[in-house]
Amino acid sequence: MAVIGDLIKKALDITGKIISEPEATEAQQNVLRKLLEKAKFTAFGKAYHFAEILEHPNLISEFQNRVPVHDYDKLNTEWWHYLLKGHQNVTWPGGQQYFAISSGTTSSNKHIPVTDDMLTCIRNAGISEITNISAFDLPGEFFTKQILMLGSSTSLIHKDDFLEGEISGISASNLPTWFNGFYKPGPEIASMSDFDQKITAIAEQAPDWDIGCLSGIPAWIELMLKEIIRYHKLENIHQIWPNLMVYTTGGVAFEPYRKSLEKLFAHPLIYIDTYLASEGFIAIQKRPDTSAMALFPDNGIFYEFVPFTPENVDENGLVRENATVHALADAEEDIEYVLLISTVSGTWRYMIGDTVIITDKARSEIKITGRTKHYLNVAGEQLSVTQMNEGLAVLEQHYDVSIKEYVASTVHENDQYILKWYVGCDKIPDRQKVADTLDAALKERSKNYAVARTRALKGVQVELIPEQLFYQWSQETKKKGGQVKIPRVMKQEDFEEFGLFVSRNI
Repeated sequence: MAVIGDLIKKALDITGKIISEPEATEAQQNVLRKLLEKAKFTAFGKAYHFAEILEHPNLISEFQNRVPVHDYDKLNTEWWHYLLKGHQNVTWPGGQQYFAISSGTTSSNKHIPVTDDMLTCIRNAGISEITNISAFDLPGEFFTKQILMLGSSTSLIHKDDFLEGEISGISASNLPTWFNGFYKPGPEIASMSDFDQKITAIAEQAPDWDIGCLSGIPAWIELMLKEIIRYHKLENIHQIWPNLMVYTTGGVAFEPYRKSLEKLFAHPLIYIDTYLASEGFIAIQKRPDTSAMALFPDNGIFYEFVPFTPENVDENGLVRENATVHALADAEEDIEYVLLISTVSGTWRYMIGDTVIITDKARSEIKITGRTKHYLNVAGEQLSVTQMNEGLAVLEQHYDVSIKEYVASTVHENDQYILKWYVGCDKIPDRQKVADTLDAALKERSKNYAVARTRALKGVQVELIPEQLFYQWSQETKKKGGQVKIPRVMKQEDFEEFGLFVSRNI
């Protein structure tokens, strides 16, 4: 088998050399032209005169002038709701077979169209991920091992003339035939909708598999690994999967989970970040010397970047009507942007909800910095999720604790603003000292926060709670497993409801 693995690795190396990286600016121009050409006779294309845009000498500029920025609510209210009623040729040619149900952190009832063209693009991105994995200098035997993909159920819900489910379930139900020999947990377990039953079934069958790679959201991967270790009375997961070498992560920032996950391994893995959203496969990490992810400039997605400033983005996290917007060619490194995408699923100048920075423009590499609606700016504090993660990392180091889950809110009470936190923690140090340490760390990382602490923001409070409460809350209020994410920022009303849940269950 090692010889076969070496042959596969060599083939991937050769493939990677043959498939050269496209020039991003030209590729993006071509992607937009193809999108407009294919959709020009849809209702959306006619309404916004795609045929005329295609005749303009400055295609991108004219597209931006004529087509407004959309968030989900706008695009759904004006266009996508027709798809749910069975209409065709609305924002993309043809009818609609699949809808991805968003289980992210902004809404629990989004129905995002996933076209056959988008499934093709997702498969292309997956193949790119496989060919790029050879860049991580893995031994030949790795390429004969199995991949365990812990996603949402592949048993999709039938609704009239379409199917709905989470994007990981839709993608897994459309895997290419050649991949079946590598894919675990297999179709029967993958179709289970109950997460606890799924990981129990995985634990039972785990000894029969030779897993080389894990894929899934960190919180649920960790729960699965813990159950396997408990079920088989192991010390670490490598006792049952000695060839486990790679973890492809995504959905949330990985670093908060690294410390606790590595307690379950005999040795650290190679970690590869991915950016698969309900709206499309946006980026993957292509090289080992960075954690940044490379965009796909020629795979059915046209990218735009809005500087994440109050002039461009309102207090609700929505792009303002006359915001400054850049194509990839004009965007700059190390500036925080709101990401917009137009895709082969009929999203047009669509605000996906994430903020990013471009870390290497020549390679089209980005890092996710947070969510537009998960950005604290109630009292002038202007804290991003990245800054909050960095502040909590200081707590981990200072108090030798593990922190993976948290939620924060700036609340108004007793005529003053207080920044409050619920932090999942494996130990319970003095909460006032923790609050003071976190406050100091955030002041160092954000000038705006430091200024706010001298003005409207009068204090910081931290409640340390068992991390399991976050997953229990997720299970009771949303759905456990798959792509479900714990929100990092809540509005005051939601935060207070979460606090009531904690007080009832602690």
